[in-house]
Amino acid sequence: MFEELKAQAYETAAELCEKAKLKPGQILVVGCSSSEICGDRIGSNSNVQVAEAVFDGICAALNERGVFLAAQCCEHLNRAIVIERAAAPGCDTVNAVPQPKAGGSFAATAYKRFTDPVVLEEIRADAGLDIGDTLIGMHLKKVAVPLRLERKSIGEAHIAAARVRPKFIGGERAVYDEKLK
Repeated sequence: MFEELKAQAYETAAELCEKAKLKPGQILVVGCSSSEICGDRIGSNSNVQVAEAVFDGICAALNERGVFLAAQCCEHLNRAIVIERAAAPGCDTVNAVPQPKAGGSFAATAYKRFTDPVVLEEIRADAGLDIGDTLIGMHLKKVAVPLRLERKSIGEAHIAAARVRPKFIGGERAVYDEKLK
């Protein structure tokens, strides 16, 4: 079961990186409910082994591409972010250490496995992966674009993905105003 979850997570993260055209140094935010992966209601049955398998699969795909992982905590830590310090130089950190039942198993795993983890109140990531309807949108840059992935779930958890793009400023109005000059 754990190897299958790891493989599903790897394939999903790899496809997302390709479709979002993520470059080395960019950030992928992941919200992950191990409870949902196991077929339970979000927040009801945190499972460290499941979180570790999914974390390992995602990290393998991201490490191959030089992309940073930002792990979203659960609502008990206000959806704070666990990330490598190198990915967020100069950012203000918060004083928290996620635990499986207070922060979530995925975020707790990230905190234990990262080389130099820090916890941030917020981040503006370049892409996102939501495993189990955890609501990652607050941690994406302003203009998020849904990505349709081949895989629709990891374990029993629904997944959704997004990339971001720069804002379009001006548009037809800017062209029209230019004609008036």
